[in-house]
Amino acid sequence: MREIVFDTETTGLDPKTGDRLVEIGCIELFNRVPTGSTYHAYFNPQRDMPAAAEAVHGLSSAFLADKPLFPEKAAELLEFLGDSPLVAHNAGFDFGFLNTELELASMEAVCTSRMVDTVAIARKKHPGAKLSLDALCTRYGIDRSHRVKHGALLDAELLAQVYVELTGGRQIGLGLAEDDTATERANEGAKDKILSRATGERREPRPHAASEEELQRHATFIGKIENPLWNN
Repeated sequence: MREIVFDTETTGLDPKTGDRLVEIGCIELFNRVPTGSTYHAYFNPQRDMPAAAEAVHGLSSAFLADKPLFPEKAAELLEFLGDSPLVAHNAGFDFGFLNTELELASMEAVCTSRMVDTVAIARKKHPGAKLSLDALCTRYGIDRSHRVKHGALLDAELLAQVYVELTGGRQIGLGLAEDDTATERANEGAKDKILSRATGERREPRPHAASEEELQRHATFIGKIENPLWNN
């Protein structure tokens, strides 16, 4: 089954009050295994970047000034998303911004029935525990040392690992794929690790038959055994 794990960065917390989407990062999974296929884009929000938001993700108004507007990349993004389930951490937040941008671009919203919220999954699996992405990475031993600031693609990569753990662990990818194409894509990254057949000089097999002397010594030894079982 194909799924997309995604994350967004924004100018604030509420698209209804004018906050905008400035970055999106997507990771493709097949049967819970990353295929290596990703989508990543920055967007010009056509507004200022509040200092509090910039402190979180490090994206300044100057950096985003020459980036494309969301409508310019929307078709490309939707093509990557396809009709797959969409996995996000606190997914209502990300869906809210994505669908607001689609609405502003006069495009159809993504149906929330496709939404998979890892916060809800984590709350059910670990009631009372901390549910932030950082906390779940720590719980599952996922390295996040390179996460200095939030970044949509980086956070989607971390979330993909967390999602696999939340839904059964890494061994889930060892199950039978639904079709040959899924199997090939899931195992694509392992192809380079297969050792090639040895090409060195071939040695002739050594003789292993007992010599006449060894056969005679064996017969002598057997003859000294009193009342052997094979004679009963």
